[in-house]
Amino acid sequence: MITDTDGTPHQDREHYELRLVVLLLTVVVGLLITAAAIYVARMHPALAEPLGVGAAVLSALAGVAGVIGRALRR
Repeated sequence: MITDTDGTPHQDREHYELRLVVLLLTVVVGLLITAAAIYVARMHPALAEPLGVGAAVLSALAGVAGVIGRALRR
């Protein structure tokens, strides 16, 4: 029987780079969406309020999804 003596799960080491790339891509996409929303709000001031409401709703949904995701992992 082979045992892992270093105490770290083997799967975490295998997928570390993939997780890092996905995280960085997520950050880049989030920054692009934010930049686009700022551009639209500055060029079309009438859309600033609906964009703010939409951003608040999406933030709340992301928070709820994070809480559900953590609950399901446990």
